[in-house]
Amino acid sequence: MGLAIAYHLAKDHGLCDVVVLEASYLCSGASGRNGGGIRSQWSSQENILLMRESLRLCRDFARAHRINTWFRQGGYLFIARSELRQRALEKNVALQNENGVRTRMLSPKETLRIVPELSADGLLAASYNPDDAVVFPWPFVWGYAEGAARLGVEVVTHTRVTGIERSAGAVCAVQTTRGRIRTPRVVNATGAHSPTLARLVGVELPNHPHRHEICSSEPLKPWLKPLVADLDTGLYFSQSTRGEVVGGVANARVPAGENQDSSNRFLSLYSRALLRACPILGGVKVLRQWSGLYDITPDQNPIVGSVDEVPGFYLACGFMGHGFMMAPVMGKRLAAHVARGEKSELFDRWNLRRYRDGKLLAQESMIIG
Repeated sequence: MGLAIAYHLAKDHGLCDVVVLEASYLCSGASGRNGGGIRSQWSSQENILLMRESLRLCRDFARAHRINTWFRQGGYLFIARSELRQRALEKNVALQNENGVRTRMLSPKETLRIVPELSADGLLAASYNPDDAVVFPWPFVWGYAEGAARLGVEVVTHTRVTGIERSAGAVCAVQTTRGRIRTPRVVNATGAHSPTLARLVGVELPNHPHRHEICSSEPLKPWLKPLVADLDTGLYFSQSTRGEVVGGVANARVPAGENQDSSNRFLSLYSRALLRACPILGGVKVLRQWSGLYDITPDQNPIVGSVDEVPGFYLACGFMGHGFMMAPVMGKRLAAHVARGEKSELFDRWNLRRYRDGKLLAQESMIIG
């Protein structure tokens, strides 16, 4: 998110006096730890329209940045095993169709035609959009970093922010482990770590980190085209270009805070959900397991835009574990907001002040995990 904003500040607005600070190495955080899914199947018009544009930007990213992203447009398949979930998917598909997304509902027979290996037990329906995709996340990080650097942006790794200075209430400088940077504008795009950074200017954010684990199997022959997801269990899985089955599942019982260890409980939950959905995978070996942090907000909507109480301080956080897929479009829009003060109804809706004013938004229902 931060690199996308920096890239578009330089490319679209000619602002090259920009510094991106990374506490560790590039891809060390959530952008390097996610499953790489990109989709326009959502339950809110804002997310649908944003992801329509982001999908296009992701599809064109390899050509624009001259880097292979392993973009695979096999679609997303959301399965329903309850009437309640089926009705919710039908409602969401209708909204998606109204906003130019060609999702369609499938019968069990049509669903199994796309993925014959799925279990038909209890399967009532599915929603499917063939335009949804999966990518390898790291090249997006590298592509934005290299593109920004070519335009004059300074990308500094292994550098922590230790303080943010204010003058007459407004941001005026950032203190780091490598020295002081004078600046009138700071963008907090640190994901689940954003509340910690915001406290340096006396701002309390309502979002919090939630550990989400993923695992990868041994390579198999190509057999699975779409990413398969079950919103009731939070299960999702796809097959990589190298053949691994990569997936995760919801797990409410994780340690609080920024803990990113791996757990046996996750493997138990994931294996049960996966085998219920796709029994043929029962004998597959798991090779690797890791975790990253979802950035959770009370109303499951992002926190974006300027902060009323601190001029020059901007937020790009609270994306509920889906910030990676939204970074291309949000990078463009936030760059315009930061550079030119460009107004947006979206930024008003997603502004931090909604929590102060008690105007929480309707929850986004299509959150995986």
